[in-house]
Order: sequence, then structure tokens, then C-alpha cells
Amino acid sequence: MSHRTIVRPPMEPPPEAVPGAATPEFEAANQRLDRRRGLLLALPSWAFLTLFFAIPLLIVVVYSFATRNRFGGTDLSGWNLEGYRELGQEFVLNLVFRSFTLAVVTTVICLVVAYPFAYFLATRSPAVRNLMLVFVMIPFWSNFLVRNYAWRVLLGNDGPVSQATEAVGLGETTILFTQSAVVLGLVYGFLPFMILPLYAAIERMDWSLVEASRDLGATGWQTFRKVTFPLSLPGVIAGSILVFVPSFGAYVTPQILGGGKDPMLGTYIVAQFLEARNWPEGAAASTVLMVVMLAATLVYFRTGGRTL
Repeated sequence: MSHRTIVRPPMEPPPEAVPGAATPEFEAANQRLDRRRGLLLALPSWAFLTLFFAIPLLIVVVYSFATRNRFGGTDLSGWNLEGYRELGQEFVLNLVFRSFTLAVVTTVICLVVAYPFAYFLATRSPAVRNLMLVFVMIPFWSNFLVRNYAWRVLLGNDGPVSQATEAVGLGETTILFTQSAVVLGLVYGFLPFMILPLYAAIERMDWSLVEASRDLGATGWQTFRKVTFPLSLPGVIAGSILVFVPSFGAYVTPQILGGGKDPMLGTYIVAQFLEARNWPEGAAASTVLMVVMLAATLVYFRTGGRTL
């Protein structure tokens, strides 16, 4: 009678018995370690943003509820909504409407000018594309204040623009210290903020859909209206917000190129702090402007900004 030897496979030890095994507890510990490491790495940035961004904004909000005493000082003990109520004056509403109108005009002009350029840029070879991107970024290499003063020289009564119109018999050009000069300066200053998001959106879109549209017999305008523009809409939204928000609260360009003849919201805020010494009203106007900027940013992220 033969005896058979039954060989049983060795039993594997339980995961918790193996050093370094990927157990749920081990993975959770690793995740906690990664979070602590990430927190330590981000701590300097968080401290900087809190100290130089969040706290100053909080101070502005607090001052917007303060009281202006008869000596021009600010009383933080008597909280009220007087600063916000003063924003309902007809003069302030006219400022807001003028600032809003100029911001919309600036945004529309930037979009009309930037879209064809961004489309052309996205369809070039990498070498040409990189060179043109450098040209777009060159204005950022100089100070914004200096660039506005350069436009003041160009648009002055004895500047190159006026001299050119006189040379061709059109007479002296008086653009400086007008709303046209302000819009021109705003468009020049914020045009790159429209070009770059548009370029990013157009360059990343699926070009096979454009080719399919043309293969199916669509015209160039139909392809643009039903395919190209909808695919580039995140860039349009991002660029419009990046141009509209700073244009709405602009101070430097209206002051230098507009000469303060037609005050805007940014000019009004600065005047409340430095001239009228009405800090509560200036802080209230600044808070409202910040809320508008925050709302525009939320709209940007909710309407496709994350896809860029």
C-alpha cells in the first residue's frame, strides 16, 4: 500500500504581518504624512498671503463700517452703514456707470482685436509662435506708469500723432485728456490679458472638429460660429474677466491720459482716502469693488475656467 505525500502550498502571511504592506492603515498614515509635508511646504506662502493680502483686505472691510468724525478722523467704535449709503448718491452712481461703460468698451475692443491675433498665433509653427509670444509679453517688461506717460507724450498736442495729422492737412489732434485717450490706454495696457487666455484655449481645442465641419460642407463663418467659437469660449470668458475687472477700477490710466476731467471709480476711491479723508466711504467703495471682482472670478471658474 503506497502512501502519497500531499504537498500543500505555503500559507501567505496576513498583510499586517508583512513589514511595509499596503494596508488601509498604512495608506492612511502615508496620506497624513503627505498632508503634513504639503502643509509645511505651503506654510511660507500661506503666511505671506495672510499677512500681506488677507489682513489688509479685512482692515478695509472693517473701516467700511466705521464712522468719520468732524475732524476728518475715523472712529472704529461707532459701526454703521453710512459709508455704503453714501455710495447711493447720484454723483457716485454716475461714476460707477461711467467706469462700467468704459470697462465694457475696453473689454469688447480687446476681444475684437485679440481674437484674430490669438487664432493666427495658435495656427503658426512653434518657432513663429514663440517669437510672437515674446512680442506679446514685451510690454510687461516695462513699468505700467512709464507706459502711460509714453502714451501721454504720443497723444499730446505737440506729440507725433498730432504732428502727423497736421502734416497730412487734418489739423491738430486733441485726443489727450478725453475718454478716447483713456480707452486707448486701457486697451493697450490690458490687451495681453485677453490674448494669452484666448491663445491657450484656441491652441488646445480639437482641430479635427473644425476639419469635420468643413468636410460636411459648412462655410468658414458657420464653422467659426458653431465649432471654433464655442470651443474657445473658456478663453473668451477668462480674457474678458481679466480685462474688465482691472479696467473697472483703473486709476493710473484715467488720471494720466484723462487728466481727471471725467472721474472714474478708481479716482473716486483714491480721492476719498487722500483728499477728502473719508476713509469709511473709500473703504466701502473698495469693498464693493472687491465683491465685484470676487463674483467675476467665481463666474470664471464656474463657466469653464478650469479647462484652460
